[in-house]
Amino acid sequence: MKPGIHPAYGPVVFRDKAACAAFLTRSTAIGTKTVEWEDGNTYPVVDVEISSASHPFYTGTARVLDTAGRVERFERRYGRSGAK
Repeated sequence: MKPGIHPAYGPVVFRDKAACAAFLTRSTAIGTKTVEWEDGNTYPVVDVEISSASHPFYTGTARVLDTAGRVERFERRYGRSGAK
């Protein structure tokens, strides 16, 4: 790799505001705030709105929409359009 053209890659804490969860990983993201982690070290923190801790797909609270029923209801109401 060419030196000097890549962003710094280091440990960062991502904090999910919706679920009050945080996880330590490596990233090129730059946080303006810092937080003291469980290991006693201080790391930059990046606040995110949603993560796997609060996303409905990962938490099991996702709803399945009945798209087939919606199409059938639309066709009943307005008839099937198109040339015959």
